[in-house]
Amino acid sequence: MSRPSLFGSPLFLGFDHLEQMLDRVGKNADGYPPYNIEQTGDNRLRITLAVAGFSMDDLQITQEDNQLVIRGRQKDEPEGRIFLHRGIAARQFQRAFVLAEGMEVEGAWLDNGLLHLDLKRPQPESRVKTIRIGARGNGAVPGVLQGPPERG
Repeated sequence: MSRPSLFGSPLFLGFDHLEQMLDRVGKNADGYPPYNIEQTGDNRLRITLAVAGFSMDDLQITQEDNQLVIRGRQKDEPEGRIFLHRGIAARQFQRAFVLAEGMEVEGAWLDNGLLHLDLKRPQPESRVKTIRIGARGNGAVPGVLQGPPERG
């Protein structure tokens, strides 16, 4: 049984790649590490991830097309450590966020176990394009748009 498409409406043309990106992001959304997203200005966002125990060398941030991917992998712990209780997660993770077209990561920093990423949202440009309507039939060549008649 197939799942109904989020963009299944005939009014959404060319959005199939968005659905594929959302599927990819949903596959790795296990809740770890926890994160916040806050608005820090009119066109600015900050993502904060709780990455206690990870150093800067353990973390990797990449932007793959319109997907921001944050990966964490801690180095193997020295042998001989005996834990009586182990409640601090030390597992690797991958957290992905889908970014709007043109969204930029301005910077990232690690502070007291929190990884912060500042993003800037681009100002949308208003684009208006007039599409010329051509004639077909009545002597028009099929497949060729006809312009207005020449004035002489």
